[in-house]
Amino acid sequence: MHSAMRARGKAAPWPTSPARAPPWSSSSAELLEAALQGRHPELVEPLRPPQDASFVIKARHSIFYETPFEYLLRQLGVARILLCGQVTEQCILYSALDAYVRDFEVAVPSDAVAHIDRELADAALRMMRDNMDADVAPAGDCTF
Repeated sequence: MHSAMRARGKAAPWPTSPARAPPWSSSSAELLEAALQGRHPELVEPLRPPQDASFVIKARHSIFYETPFEYLLRQLGVARILLCGQVTEQCILYSALDAYVRDFEVAVPSDAVAHIDRELADAALRMMRDNMDADVAPAGDCTF
């Protein structure tokens, strides 16, 4: 979602879900710095959000659950979101369902999500495609 919004010249919300529960007073800079000090900063660096990106902490499985994410998307005129990250059969699935029931179009690059259980992840991707009409395809084939 972020790169597509950048291409349109708009700032985009940049949700984050730290591997461990963050201190709720953390800033985006503090969470980024902690991730860069982790075991694999080379995986974090390419995902570094721009300094002007809106910042939303995701504490539960869905990015929409008790966050201002929907409000931010509506304010920016976003109709379609792209979900990537982990875990396919949990956070991605729940966020996709919450987006769908809020009338957002959903795209899920199948090669930009990670799973815990392959069978459940495959089922989750099928559910998103078949039940939510999500665009589930390799990243290069997802339309935006």
